[in-house]
Amino acid sequence: MTSRADIEKIKKKRYEALAPILIENLESRQYEAYYVDNGEEAVKKALSLMPAKSSVSWGGSATIEEIGLLDKVKSGPYKVLDRSEASTPEEKEDMLRRALSVDFYLTSFNGVSMDGIVFNIDGTGNRVAAITFGPRNVIAVVGMNKVCKDQEQALARAEDIAAQMNAARFGMEDTLFTDGDVTDDCKAPKSICNFIEQIVFCGKPKRIKVILVGEDLGF
Repeated sequence: MTSRADIEKIKKKRYEALAPILIENLESRQYEAYYVDNGEEAVKKALSLMPAKSSVSWGGSATIEEIGLLDKVKSGPYKVLDRSEASTPEEKEDMLRRALSVDFYLTSFNGVSMDGIVFNIDGTGNRVAAITFGPRNVIAVVGMNKVCKDQEQALARAEDIAAQMNAARFGMEDTLFTDGDVTDDCKAPKSICNFIEQIVFCGKPKRIKVILVGEDLGF
């Protein structure tokens, strides 16, 4: 009988085999890319990339919460812009705009193809906006469970897994179909699928720093 520990070892071997190939493909698209074994190492790597006194903000990412990166940033030597501290909707929107000019923006991706194409789905649009333009640097922490064989599968993962799980996370279950499918024509008032982003190339060399993690993280 295969134990849970055995299953995790097999996954780890697969992730370790895929990571160098994906890193090479990401670097060919001007990303800065790393592979670490687990969430704890991912936190250390992310913090090592951000000098003290840097301004830092983030998008709505389960991954960076799960590994404890946000807690470390909030207690660290950084100028933190945390939208959860906003007391009014107007203040929150102002913070979302200000986050586009920070030194480091923390996030994850919803799907990545083995050839290095990134896919994201967003409801408000602040996260996809920040990833493509604004913050001086973007650090994306990505569990290897989000890596897919090709672009079609990566987009499908973003739509059929990440979007639905995040909708449930934000209390938007009413935007989902009971059969597990999503639609390309979603007009729900609180849709989390308003913006679908495909990144083919990191326009400014090494602006986006990808930390691949040999664990299943986030949605």
